[in-house]
Amino acid sequence: MKNLDRNLLADVAEKLISHLMERKDVQNIDLMNLSGFCRNCLSKWYVEAAQNKNINISYEEARELIYGMPYEKWKQKYQKEATKEQLEKRKKI
Repeated sequence: MKNLDRNLLADVAEKLISHLMERKDVQNIDLMNLSGFCRNCLSKWYVEAAQNKNINISYEEARELIYGMPYEKWKQKYQKEATKEQLEKRKKI
């Protein structure tokens, strides 16, 4: 990873975040079940990266950047009840 261009990585990360903002139909549990990470993970990684650079940002602030709105608002508007299948799959991971 050290040989990768950091500007390119930043562009890719920005594209991923933008894509997830557009794909509100994709549920976090599905992301976790398929890839092992979700929007909340991205938010945590954002906070961690900021802390490594001595930048103060809260988890909620990071979530708002990743979700494009306050998390509670996103959750009310777009999060669906997890199905039994989704929950069972999640337990196996």
